[in-house]
Parts: sequence; C-alpha cells; structure tokens
Amino acid sequence: MTRKPDLTLFHAPQTRSIRVRWLLEEMQLPYQLHTVQFATRPAGDESYALIHPLRKVPALKDGDETVLDSIAIMQYLLGRYGPSPLEIASDEAEFGRYLHWLNFGESGMTMAVSLLLAHTQLLPEDKRDPNLAAWARQETGKLLGFASEHGIGDREFIAGDRFTAADISMIYMFYLLKLIRQFGDAPDNLKTYFDRMTARESWVIASSRD
Repeated sequence: MTRKPDLTLFHAPQTRSIRVRWLLEEMQLPYQLHTVQFATRPAGDESYALIHPLRKVPALKDGDETVLDSIAIMQYLLGRYGPSPLEIASDEAEFGRYLHWLNFGESGMTMAVSLLLAHTQLLPEDKRDPNLAAWARQETGKLLGFASEHGIGDREFIAGDRFTAADISMIYMFYLLKLIRQFGDAPDNLKTYFDRMTARESWVIASSRD
C-alpha cells in the first residue's frame, strides 16, 4: 500500500527548492510550504538547523523522515509516490540519458555557475576576482554549448518523449543564469526550450515569490 504523503517543503524563492516545488505541483501531491528566510546566510534561524543542520534549502519532511538536497528530494518523491511519467524507468530506452541530465543540471553545472554567481553578484565587490569570473563565464559557455548540442538539439524534451524531472533539473540552472544576467548569450535552442518549459502552470506556481 502506498504511504499517504505528509509533506512539508522548506522553501526559499529563487533557490533550488523551486525544483522540488515544481515536481510536487506536477505530481499533484499535497504539501505544506514553509518559507525559510534567505536574505542572509545561513538560511533560516536556529530552529531550522534542527531540520537542516547546514541551514540550506531545500529540505523536505515526510512525516518523521527528512530528506535534503533538491535532486535527492526529487528522486525520493518519485520513488516513494510513483510510478510517475515524470521519470524514465529502467526498462525504457532513454533511462541512462534521463539519469545523466537529471544529475548534470546540478553536479555537472554547479561549480562554474556558482563561481560565476559569486564573482559577479554574490560576493562584496572587493572580494570578487575578475579572473575567476572570466574563467567561470567561459566554462559556463562550454556547458551551455554541450547542453545545446548533446542535450536539447532539436528535441522537445531533454530525455524521452515527455516532460520529466530531468527537465526540471536543467531548467532551474538556466533560470539561475537568467537571474544573474548570464543566459543572454545561450544558444537559441536553449532559450526556446527554457521558454517552452516555463510556460507550464506548475512552473509559474513553483517560481512565484510567495
């Protein structure tokens, strides 16, 4: 028997918790949204450290169980409350491709994008390194080129014949680049893909500032 969900998402607008909220909306799972202060770091307050000891977002509570990190939480939800068309099963033709892009949206892109964010926006100006920013911008360009050629190409979705968690993973990273004004030179097919995916009603809810 499938366990009844008792879900609380600890969320901050514009952060990786968007991925989880987007998936929850797509899966039509009931959940409570707990907004965490993110204006200063670490996120939240001392009470939030009882949920996430590093005071980062997102975190998900499902009854007495706590799951951390956006990709892990998505995998948890799909595994616990699936099967769902939002994942590609191991017996489907593009299972490996799905896993690659699901994880590439985080592990493959994080270092370059995070350095670009830090050295163009996040750090105080006297702490920013223009050489690191230039390197990160160049590496991010390579990653976008790779996603353009080997990910999207002329496909509608990044894996399989439907919208999946892999699209959610990748779109969030493009969204982050848009927030720091570093997506303007992305290949046209990625921009079109971004616009197409973010036209979904579930994205509008997940990415709201509320």
